[in-house]
Amino acid sequence: MILRLRNQSYAAGYIEAFFEEKNPEPELLHLVLSNVAKALGEQNMSLEKTTVHLEKLEELLSQRPSEAIYNLGNWLNALGLKLTVTVCEEAQDKSANPTSSSQLTV
Repeated sequence: MILRLRNQSYAAGYIEAFFEEKNPEPELLHLVLSNVAKALGEQNMSLEKTTVHLEKLEELLSQRPSEAIYNLGNWLNALGLKLTVTVCEEAQDKSANPTSSSQLTV
Protein backbone atom coordinates (compact mmCIF):
# COMPACT_ATOMS: atom_id res chain seq x y z
CA MET A 1 0.00 0.00 0.00
CA ILE A 2 2.72 2.49 0.98
CA LEU A 3 4.52 1.85 -2.33
CA ARG A 4 1.41 2.76 -4.31
CA LEU A 5 0.84 5.86 -2.17
CA ARG A 6 4.23 7.23 -3.25
CA ASN A 7 2.45 8.27 -6.44
CA GLN A 8 0.87 11.66 -5.64
CA SER A 9 -2.12 11.03 -7.92
CA TYR A 10 -2.80 7.69 -6.23
CA ALA A 11 -2.39 9.29 -2.79
CA ALA A 12 -4.82 12.07 -3.70
CA GLY A 13 -7.34 9.48 -4.91
CA TYR A 14 -6.89 7.50 -1.70
CA ILE A 15 -7.76 10.56 0.41
CA GLU A 16 -10.61 11.51 -1.91
CA ALA A 17 -12.09 8.01 -1.68
CA PHE A 18 -12.17 8.31 2.10
CA PHE A 19 -14.05 11.62 1.99
CA GLU A 20 -16.52 10.31 -0.61
CA GLU A 21 -17.63 7.41 1.59
CA LYS A 22 -21.29 7.67 2.63
CA ASN A 23 -20.51 7.09 6.32
CA PRO A 24 -16.76 7.39 6.78
CA GLU A 25 -15.41 6.31 10.14
CA PRO A 26 -13.70 9.35 11.69
CA GLU A 27 -11.01 7.13 13.23
CA LEU A 28 -9.93 6.06 9.74
CA LEU A 29 -9.07 9.63 8.74
CA HIS A 30 -5.94 9.44 10.90
CA LEU A 31 -4.94 6.14 9.27
CA VAL A 32 -5.53 7.44 5.73
CA LEU A 33 -3.57 10.65 6.29
CA SER A 34 -0.72 8.97 8.16
CA ASN A 35 -0.35 6.38 5.38
CA VAL A 36 -0.07 9.20 2.84
CA ALA A 37 2.37 11.13 5.05
CA LYS A 38 4.62 8.09 5.42
CA ALA A 39 4.60 7.37 1.69
CA LEU A 40 5.04 10.90 0.39
CA GLY A 41 7.16 12.05 3.29
CA GLU A 42 9.85 9.53 2.31
CA GLN A 43 10.12 11.25 -1.08
CA ASN A 44 9.60 14.89 -0.15
CA MET A 45 11.10 15.25 3.33
CA SER A 46 13.90 14.03 5.53
CA LEU A 47 13.09 11.31 8.05
CA GLU A 48 13.13 13.93 10.81
CA LYS A 49 10.72 16.23 8.94
CA THR A 50 8.42 13.28 8.17
CA THR A 51 8.31 12.42 11.88
CA VAL A 52 7.50 16.04 12.77
CA HIS A 53 4.84 16.09 10.05
CA LEU A 54 3.19 13.00 11.53
CA GLU A 55 3.21 14.70 14.94
CA LYS A 56 1.52 17.73 13.36
CA LEU A 57 -1.20 15.39 12.11
CA GLU A 58 -2.00 14.41 15.71
CA GLU A 59 -2.26 18.09 16.64
CA LEU A 60 -4.28 18.95 13.54
CA LEU A 61 -6.89 16.24 14.16
CA SER A 62 -7.41 17.44 17.74
CA GLN A 63 -8.21 21.03 16.67
CA ARG A 64 -11.62 22.63 16.33
CA PRO A 65 -13.07 21.84 12.89
CA SER A 66 -12.87 25.43 11.67
CA GLU A 67 -9.12 25.55 12.39
CA ALA A 68 -8.46 21.99 11.29
CA ILE A 69 -9.73 22.44 7.74
CA TYR A 70 -7.31 25.28 7.01
CA ASN A 71 -4.43 23.52 8.70
CA LEU A 72 -5.21 20.33 6.79
CA GLY A 73 -4.74 22.27 3.56
CA ASN A 74 -1.32 23.46 4.71
CA TRP A 75 -0.43 19.98 5.96
CA LEU A 76 -1.27 18.43 2.59
CA ASN A 77 0.66 21.16 0.73
CA ALA A 78 3.84 20.08 2.51
CA LEU A 79 3.35 16.64 0.92
CA GLY A 80 2.83 18.10 -2.54
CA LEU A 81 -0.98 17.74 -2.41
CA LYS A 82 -3.78 20.28 -2.15
CA LEU A 83 -7.21 20.27 -0.61
CA THR A 84 -9.88 20.91 -3.23
CA VAL A 85 -13.66 21.16 -3.07
CA THR A 86 -15.67 20.69 -6.26
CA VAL A 87 -19.34 20.40 -7.12
CA CYS A 88 -20.41 16.76 -6.90
CA GLU A 89 -21.78 15.27 -10.10
CA GLU A 90 -25.24 14.68 -8.58
CA ALA A 91 -25.61 18.32 -7.58
CA GLN A 92 -24.25 19.51 -10.89
CA ASP A 93 -26.77 17.35 -12.80
CA LYS A 94 -29.64 18.93 -10.84
CA SER A 95 -28.28 22.42 -11.38
CA ALA A 96 -30.03 24.84 -13.71
CA ASN A 97 -26.69 25.57 -15.38
CA PRO A 98 -24.87 22.23 -15.70
CA THR A 99 -21.93 23.75 -17.58
CA SER A 100 -21.03 25.95 -14.61
CA SER A 101 -18.46 24.52 -12.20
CA SER A 102 -17.20 25.85 -8.90
CA GLN A 103 -13.96 24.92 -7.25
CA LEU A 104 -12.31 26.02 -4.01
CA THR A 105 -8.71 25.14 -3.28
CA VAL A 106 -7.03 25.60 0.08
